Amino acid sequence: MNREPIRRRAAFLDRDGTIMEERGDLGDPDGVVLLPGAADAVRRLKDAGLAVVLVTNQSGIARGFFTQQQFDAVQKRLLELLAAAGAQLDAVYFCPHHPDVTGPCDCRKPASGMYRRAAQRLSIDLARSFYVGDRWRDIAVTEEVGGTPFLLATGAGGQGAPDGYELVTDLAEAADLIAASLDGRQG
Repeated sequence: MNREPIRRRAAFLDRDGTIMEERGDLGDPDGVVLLPGAADAVRRLKDAGLAVVLVTNQSGIARGFFTQQQFDAVQKRLLELLAAAGAQLDAVYFCPHHPDVTGPCDCRKPASGMYRRAAQRLSIDLARSFYVGDRWRDIAVTEEVGGTPFLLATGAGGQGAPDGYELVTDLAEAADLIAASLDGRQG
């Protein structure tokens, strides 16, 4: 019998305006400030058995506002702050492109490229996963792959969302709702 392995669920989180304060095109690690409750929310998502994956557009690289090395330094600082609070991410995916500079790509949100790469590498079931962000483009992929979207009032406050999408207060509230929905049905 050739059975496909059970794929796990994930929480796909945007970075700027979701986990950390929105600072525009940030290339300085000293500018990284976690949003209140974000580290605890990440830890609770992990404790619930989810893979926690950061998925972020970083067009400032393509537009020359900061370098790949500066992005890496900002990312390292974010991971340090999360670790200091007992939280960690399973993976980080980022899109360094901008269509006006580099042309189209399959990874710039709302495209599904970063999510599909994470699903393949981490054995994630996209249709059973959760998508959290402060802009419509952070959760719009659910229209293609399925899953449960959570649009946050933090950061851009749900910018670009069509009618019918309710905002949740922040990542902490989204984590509470996700954990409650799992209710022991992980797997």
